Amino acid sequence: MSKLSPSLKGLINAPFARPGQTPAPRNIEAVYTKIADEARERKYGEKPWLALSAAATFTLNSPSSLEPLLTLASSRWGSSSSPNQSQTALLESAEFIREIGLKCISFNGIPRTINSLNAFRSHLSSAHPQLSPLLSTTPSRQTTPQNIASVHARGRVLWESVYTPLDQKLEAKLAEAHPDLPVHILGSHYGPLLSDPPFDCAEGRKGLGGSVGRSLTSVVAIACLRAQTGVGPQVLSHVFGLRKAVEQGEHVKEFPTASSGAAASGKGEKGEKSEEAEGIERLASDEGCEWILKSVDAISEAMAQDGVGGGFATPMRRRESKL
Repeated sequence: MSKLSPSLKGLINAPFARPGQTPAPRNIEAVYTKIADEARERKYGEKPWLALSAAATFTLNSPSSLEPLLTLASSRWGSSSSPNQSQTALLESAEFIREIGLKCISFNGIPRTINSLNAFRSHLSSAHPQLSPLLSTTPSRQTTPQNIASVHARGRVLWESVYTPLDQKLEAKLAEAHPDLPVHILGSHYGPLLSDPPFDCAEGRKGLGGSVGRSLTSVVAIACLRAQTGVGPQVLSHVFGLRKAVEQGEHVKEFPTASSGAAASGKGEKGEKSEEAEGIERLASDEGCEWILKSVDAISEAMAQDGVGGGFATPMRRRESKL
């Protein structure tokens, strides 16, 4: 293979092109903690703040910021000081963050997720070597001749859930832009990626990290797109998508009570909702959605403080002339 010239390699890695990742800001742990504390005070639940924080962090290309995020998340999930429960909280938090990163592909593209997940996995191996053998290694989204129809159907259900009653109109509009645009969006994203695989396919990622769920997938979308900037119409669509998840009762199915029969119905024997489901309802309100946006903004502002972060695709500054 031919070698690249020094000038070409220099241009690829030129500082003005920002070829590297965003370093963790000095105050990022405090920012995450404030968001987590607010979520608890407002009774939104523990998953939403981690979902939006992880999604924004992946979008802003700061894998080193995932390290304090994991530490904070696992400490808040740990209900006991026992080593076993602490390790379970750490494992579930790590799997949840990895799953969030995977879904970010649909909103940010592949490169940032690759780099961030690789860096995150490296951190887990070095900082938590006891965790490595416990992390999931079994794919859950492979399509086969036997499951392709169900994957397609799953994507269609999610698409309709997010965009109803405009789902067909939107699909037609996308097809006008390019005939394969809706084919790719539904067939490559909403089906195999954004919709969660069947529970039995997520073996090894059960509990907190087993799946993201319908309502939190909308939270991920809002956070990614807000941090990305320049895509207000899509942010609006997914804010409505979160509200529709609540209107359709999806959040109740995702967060069942511990009562008998809850796993099947999403409600206990008396029809009560879990605290987590009630938290999602509060999150989907005007106040809750404003909190999501402001929380993402706080993370974005922290990433930009040192002058190296900022928006997803902030225009590059003009190079200084050397003439």
